[in-house]
Amino acid sequence: MFLTNLHLTHFRNYRHLNLDFTAPLTLVQGRNAQGKTNLLEAIYYLATSKSSHAGAEKEVVGWSADDEPIPYTQITGTVGRQGDTHKLEVLFSARDKNRGGAANFTKQIRINGVGRRGIDLIGEMRAVLFLPEDVVLVDGSPSERRRYIDIALCQIERSYTQHLSRYQKVLTQRNSLLKQLREDGASPRDPSVNAQLAFWDDQLVQHGGYVLARRYRFLADMDPIARARHAQLTEDRERLHLIYLPSFNTGHLSEQEYRRLKDGDSTPTLIRYPDPLPNVHGLTDTFRRKLESRRDRELAAGNTLYGPHRDDLAFNVNGRDLRTYGSRGQQRTAALSLKLAELETMTADTGETPLLLLDDVMSELDERRRGMLLTALGSVEQAVVTTTDWNDFSPAFLGQAQLLHVENGEVTQAAREEVLSSER
Repeated sequence: MFLTNLHLTHFRNYRHLNLDFTAPLTLVQGRNAQGKTNLLEAIYYLATSKSSHAGAEKEVVGWSADDEPIPYTQITGTVGRQGDTHKLEVLFSARDKNRGGAANFTKQIRINGVGRRGIDLIGEMRAVLFLPEDVVLVDGSPSERRRYIDIALCQIERSYTQHLSRYQKVLTQRNSLLKQLREDGASPRDPSVNAQLAFWDDQLVQHGGYVLARRYRFLADMDPIARARHAQLTEDRERLHLIYLPSFNTGHLSEQEYRRLKDGDSTPTLIRYPDPLPNVHGLTDTFRRKLESRRDRELAAGNTLYGPHRDDLAFNVNGRDLRTYGSRGQQRTAALSLKLAELETMTADTGETPLLLLDDVMSELDERRRGMLLTALGSVEQAVVTTTDWNDFSPAFLGQAQLLHVENGEVTQAAREEVLSSER
């Protein structure tokens, strides 16, 4: 899998960009706020159909788009994969203006010139993105961790994407019903109320059971890899364990163990994934029983209290939950271990190495962690790395990479001789 060309029009601070990638390693250097992160964001869009940074997708539309009769933003990538070439496109075009006078934008996806859904784009080109702010995966909210898991799994397996999408649609309908029932003062003992909820329960547990089972397998696969990488990064001083925490106890933990993990307390004993892992059928049944036994709570709340939309992931080091007790350094190391495990797991599950995107992370790492990341770079077919300082990299690395310089949204080839001869 290799991104051979990236074409941008009116994307963030890029008015026009037509960039060919000519080497497995591409190093993009520039000062802050010149367009390095925007370049990686555009590539990530082609992999996931979503932004790595924007809160609203219209934020990626550059100011230069206002010069067009109909403002638009376009991201186009040409990808070589298993002997074939694929053209991937994401287009944002202005449709109309809202009451405040700002344009509303619609998103269109094309694969080889044919209009497709966003869900169809995911997995056509896979990418693992490292950001300095990845520490939020450890110390941030559960929604950050769920989003991370979902983006990775959607790139790996299309059926997961489909089940997750259907689950979210059913969840919206079920929540709407619960809200209406609460407003009507409905009783959990009313047969008609249970009949209405049972209709949505059937669909929710069908798709939710699949999501739960696939998350279990993904994290169980990642756990030993992350533990090994973390041990290397900490010189065997720390033992990392990734613990999947569904919103309800699926049965392989005691209630006391489950509650301690949910609350972020220390755990004196190592919590292992069950063997065999919970399957779709068993998780579907457990999920259904949970919903049926908590009718009163959900009716009182007016929304769905249990399911994959409330899952979490715990980072446990030497029996302590890093979400609660970890230092900033420990959290950064755990986040790096997680991403390295994601890279290896995605490769093993798909048979293809994803693109590795590193956004100015070298300056944040000590020598040992930097070395681990450089080793990972050597194991992928393609990596795009950004930096503010050429000196973060060895002459050997610079000698084999495509060297680019970005300034104010303009990308140029850097003179290799000048870079290598600069003071180090």
